[in-house]
Amino acid sequence: MKNTILFLAVIVFMAGTILTGCQSSAEKEKDAQNKVQEARNDLGEAKQDLSQAKQETLDKFQQFKRESEEKIATHEKSIVEFKSRIALEKIENRAEYEKELVDLEHKNSDLKRKLDEYKEIGKEKWEAFKTEFSHDMDEIGKSLKDLTVNNVK
Repeated sequence: MKNTILFLAVIVFMAGTILTGCQSSAEKEKDAQNKVQEARNDLGEAKQDLSQAKQETLDKFQQFKRESEEKIATHEKSIVEFKSRIALEKIENRAEYEKELVDLEHKNSDLKRKLDEYKEIGKEKWEAFKTEFSHDMDEIGKSLKDLTVNNVK
């Protein structure tokens, strides 16, 4: 009797497992369509996020470019002003200042060219470019300030 009850319980359990585990083809198709739709939605969201990130990076680059162009113009103006001031200096000092100014003009024009030619918008490359460019821009600014301080002495 115990064996019969146990045997029936095992058969009922197995039948229940088989029946609940099997899905009809309509259910499988519906599940597959749901998964495809979810994947399409995820893809759409990812494309939108990527587009938004690209636009933000482009906006940041444009802002950085405007600010850098303003700094370059300021440097150019400072160089022109300093050239007019060194015209009044002694000949031996004038040659030294003119040499330094020519070097600063070249560096400034090189930075302007780098900024105009920069096209890569990848985040890592952009950050590296921005860091290097800002450093070079600051160095020119410091050199101009140091040059004017030396002129006052």
